[in-house]
Amino acid sequence: MTSQELFLQPADNDRLSNFCGQFDIHLRQIEARLQVQIANRGNQFRITGTDQSVKAACAVMQKLFDSTEKEFLTSELIHLAMQDSSIDEMLEPIEAPEQQLVSIKTKRGLIRGRGVNQQNYLKKITSHDINFGVGPAGTGKTYLAVACAIEALQNEKVSKIILVRPAVEAGEKLGFLPGDMAQKVDPYLRPLYDALYEMLGFDRVEKMIDRGVIEVAPLAFMRGRTLNDAFIILDEAQNTTVEQIKMFLTRVGFGSTAVVTGDITQIDLPSEKMSGLRHVLDVLKDVEGISFTFFNARDVVRHPLVQRIVSAYEAYDKKHKTTE
Repeated sequence: MTSQELFLQPADNDRLSNFCGQFDIHLRQIEARLQVQIANRGNQFRITGTDQSVKAACAVMQKLFDSTEKEFLTSELIHLAMQDSSIDEMLEPIEAPEQQLVSIKTKRGLIRGRGVNQQNYLKKITSHDINFGVGPAGTGKTYLAVACAIEALQNEKVSKIILVRPAVEAGEKLGFLPGDMAQKVDPYLRPLYDALYEMLGFDRVEKMIDRGVIEVAPLAFMRGRTLNDAFIILDEAQNTTVEQIKMFLTRVGFGSTAVVTGDITQIDLPSEKMSGLRHVLDVLKDVEGISFTFFNARDVVRHPLVQRIVSAYEAYDKKHKTTE
């Protein structure tokens, strides 16, 4: 165990109150996440814990206090700041200078990967034609892919964005749903729409869809097409069959980038069908020119409980496999 003193300047009571939170709730949040103990008197703080934990806590506390000059801190902001200053990243810092980090510019501002894994994911998408992002919910797989697609379109690297998802248990039996094809497919593509609306605005997205610049379609509609000069995102790929994902990957044409995202722990296929995503990870693992990014619980950027839920499932699955 080690202890370190941290003096936060200036000694402004309003900023210190914002930093600590009501009843020191922000300090308790940092303690719980980084497994440290924090004691303070005014602007003088003592952090106790393992060497790595103390270093990470000091870094995140200084960063959060600096932000109090312009921001009102919330539990969510504390959580996201700790994602950026996690212990693993303190031990293995990104060596590239700040200006070389990949940033995506959208209407809502600059989008930057939080942590090493998300940064590597963005870098791989910019340098590979086919990319896989695999991991649990809330790790930013789809959101960052959509951001890359928008940037590629704005910089005229591609002429259209194509958003694809398997619909209804990968069998894509859409006939029983009311409405035309767009209305049938919309519910399954809602997370992709939400990301687009947030980054571009509702009106602009609708105009781009009307002009065919953004296309949304069920996976079955990709058969027989060759997609050139497009940014193609296949979401929820764990619910594709082996045949479907092979069909999708062979649609990629010249000047196109494809990103395949999915979570192999949440497969909705019938038990007799093998997940195409699980299969393709083995088939293509040694193929040159294809990138793979594997996310885990530490990369979750949603509510802190989501991260703990994912960790609990990972621990359970690991224990279950070792006892079989």
